[in-house]
Amino acid sequence: MRAFYAAETARHDPHHFTLRGRVVANEDRPERADRLLDGLARVGLRAEAPPAAPRTALGEVHSPRYLAFLEGAAGEWAQLEGASAEVIANAQPRLARATYPSGIVGRAGWHLADMASPIGPHTYAAAVRAVDTALAAADAVADGAARAYALCRPPGHHAGRETAGGHCFLNNAAAAAATLARRGARPAILDIDVHHGNGTQSIFYARGDVLTVSVHADPARFYPWFWGHAHEGGVGEGEGANLNLPLPLGTDDAAWLEAIAVALDRVAAFGADTLVLSLGLDVHASDPLGGMSVTTEGIARAGERVATARLPTVVVQEGGYLSDALGDNLAAFLGGLAGGPIPSATP
Repeated sequence: MRAFYAAETARHDPHHFTLRGRVVANEDRPERADRLLDGLARVGLRAEAPPAAPRTALGEVHSPRYLAFLEGAAGEWAQLEGASAEVIANAQPRLARATYPSGIVGRAGWHLADMASPIGPHTYAAAVRAVDTALAAADAVADGAARAYALCRPPGHHAGRETAGGHCFLNNAAAAAATLARRGARPAILDIDVHHGNGTQSIFYARGDVLTVSVHADPARFYPWFWGHAHEGGVGEGEGANLNLPLPLGTDDAAWLEAIAVALDRVAAFGADTLVLSLGLDVHASDPLGGMSVTTEGIARAGERVATARLPTVVVQEGGYLSDALGDNLAAFLGGLAGGPIPSATP
């Protein structure tokens, strides 16, 4: 297995986060990557720096005006009198029949779906390098590797064609899947983060050439709230190419693993020849964002279960925030995926 990580993404260090109306520390801290790198080391993997990918790859999943906004937002915001250190939207439109604004405050409201994704001076560059990381892993698999892991930070699965949200700015897994499809593969995206991958779903919702499947905490009571329900199956050419498997809050190993088995059956029925796995370690019981009660052993079993699909697999890191078990959980999943001995881990 090859692994990729862009060290310069550590310069993305967001601070603002709103939780139940309170301003608290943002959970996507640079230390996350250090703990995940430690998990890689436990299974004998050393991350390679990804090459810069053509910027055209971003345009396959995001609109030109959104990319222009992300690239210039921090600089424009800094010119505002009395502006905060990070771009944070304070006016978010209901988009039906809305007019795209010209000013930076209005455009921030248009493109930032929530207050979990502040844009700082290094955010765009980090997000681009995170996409580079996912694309390096996708290229490795397309060129014959059985598996590759992309340590992407910031994560990506909440980023839509024109929106950032949930710590995500550019959709790493979507870019990887679109690249694989362009190269002639028939990819499926399986998202096992505790949160529904609403951005990934929205990007492919009207496409039939990429299957999207998500196993997540029920959005009736959990972020992202408005998407991820079982009735959402795709539209037009994408009808039937989206499957959501929402689970009750607090779900344990057995129910989570069973849902992953159902998801993999759907992947097989689709005839996928490549798997893009959005790996969210925030399903663990100790994760600060909560949602499920999965153990490290359960995460290892998930890796084993994904391996039974016998598909070339691109693993793209999504969530999984600061807890003592974070590195253990990555090592456990990758050990299970590789079919080797699972490293000793924190329960």
